[in-house]
Amino acid sequence: MIDLFVQIAVGICFLGVIVVLFFEDTDYIYYTVLFIVIAGVLSSIFIEEVRSIEFYISKIEWEVIFFLISMFAIVEILKENKVFDEIGRRIVLKYKDNTRRMFYVICTVSTLMASIVEDVSIALIFAPIIIVACRELEIKSSAYLLGMTICINIAATLTPFGSAQNILIANEFNLDIIWFLMNLGPYFVIALFVTLFFLDKFALKKDLEYCSDHRCAEEDLEDDILLTEENITKKHFLLNLGGLIVFIILLIVIPELYLAGIIGALVFVLINPLKTKDDKKKISLSHYLSRVDYKLIYFFMCLFIFTGLMEVNGTLLVIEILIQNLSSQDEFVLALIILISTSILSGLLDNTPVVIIFIPILKYLINLPAFIRGPLVVAFILGINLGGNFLPQGSAADLATLEISRENNVKEMSFKRLFKVGGLFALIHVLLGIGYLAILIFIV
Repeated sequence: MIDLFVQIAVGICFLGVIVVLFFEDTDYIYYTVLFIVIAGVLSSIFIEEVRSIEFYISKIEWEVIFFLISMFAIVEILKENKVFDEIGRRIVLKYKDNTRRMFYVICTVSTLMASIVEDVSIALIFAPIIIVACRELEIKSSAYLLGMTICINIAATLTPFGSAQNILIANEFNLDIIWFLMNLGPYFVIALFVTLFFLDKFALKKDLEYCSDHRCAEEDLEDDILLTEENITKKHFLLNLGGLIVFIILLIVIPELYLAGIIGALVFVLINPLKTKDDKKKISLSHYLSRVDYKLIYFFMCLFIFTGLMEVNGTLLVIEILIQNLSSQDEFVLALIILISTSILSGLLDNTPVVIIFIPILKYLINLPAFIRGPLVVAFILGINLGGNFLPQGSAADLATLEISRENNVKEMSFKRLFKVGGLFALIHVLLGIGYLAILIFIV
């Protein structure tokens, strides 16, 4: 009876954290810490193990925390030095004479970049450049914007650092970039090809045909400087591209992601020194660390502790047994349950708590003799990363693209259209995931 009381109390606190996330103007860190304190105090009354500070420290995955800090620092360095802005500008200038090829290159490159850097940053960089380029070429920009934002939504399936959730999963199951490329690379290629093919056939082709017979140019943007002026010197740009290559090699060679991340951050700080007031250059890691948004990192630490409390009070064991019974010892059925349940939960809730809760459950299921690790982890990664794409609200990149489109009067890029088209492709991506799991389990 006491165990049930503790389970319910901690569960209510955890649900409280999820509810707070729906209110964007609320300081979710404050309430997360508040609920952690309440859950910890209640648990400590009945469970002796959680009364020491060592319990809470041991439940935090410090490797993940250090890797997140280093990755966020690298992203801030590249954003401040406008490396990605320059990549986008050069792509548009090179391929603007072939509008269909430009569509494929923009979507592919932005997707590959989003597999390394957070998707919203890529959307914020590429969307204005796409709008400017399309207006100069006198074509509609909506198909290009749709292609970019929808393709970006599958980018996280390609690498262990494509999303914060992937970092957590990769750390827990010791997955490196080679594992991702071998096990999820084929799915990524298929999903990207299918997405581009249908967008070309049903959106881009219609727009290009319409603009060949009608005037599609709207008023010129004041910031067409995006296409004419370099964002960064050629030498500095090439130096940072070299740094990206070195960083990717480090992620492949070094099995500990946090160590590769720290070394990568040091490399980028070295090749991007700050200019002082007297025009001198100085190396400053502290400058970029001060620009990192630590809210997500604090949130992760709290969620790790919540998982520890739910594990010690038996909540996770109940869920593990329930899922095992539902699967009837059938690996494909279990993979479908994991894919669909995580997709639905990620679509309704913030996907970070879903990951934190499901990781120990998945570890338990993988250790059962009836199941193999590979397909179940693939189902988990696909469900977590694809579920949030059914609604524009579930993707920060979608919201950023919509806002930029609204500000620039792109009338055909509306919430209604993105909801309809984006939701359809999210369903297609999940169905492709089911087919891919069937191939992994029954054929490979």
